[in-house]
Amino acid sequence: MSDISRIDVKGALKDLEERTLAFIPGQIARLLYLASTRDYSTGCYYHDGLAFRFTKKAAEMALESAHREVFEGLVFSQLEVLIQELDGFIKSTHAEPRKILETWKKLQPYRVVIPQDCDPVASELLFSNIRIALAILEAPQSGNPPIQQSASQLQ
Repeated sequence: MSDISRIDVKGALKDLEERTLAFIPGQIARLLYLASTRDYSTGCYYHDGLAFRFTKKAAEMALESAHREVFEGLVFSQLEVLIQELDGFIKSTHAEPRKILETWKKLQPYRVVIPQDCDPVASELLFSNIRIALAILEAPQSGNPPIQQSASQLQ
């Protein structure tokens, strides 16, 4: 990659962060948004605004980079933080929390948000932590007391 391309990618990434991601509340919502910019058949990312302002390749690389960064941030976050992120996302949808929790448990839409060429251990760690977070968030909905264990204590 030439220096000009690096500059273009950095500019596209900054533009993406300032004009788009800054207005998406929470890391879960950002992860879902960034994954939605990727074509599920080809794995290529596309964003009209970025492609208009920068080259198509710079826009694609910026989206891929942002996607990976948000994903890794969630993978390495503490379980408490992930629970807060998921709770915030659920509340932001203005849908019935019980319905979202049921849907996420049944359909597991979080499985399509991993970056391409992601470490399988990292993706499984995130999936596991999301399932734990869903169970913890579901407990108050069902009238059961919330679980007070950390992920490392669960068997």
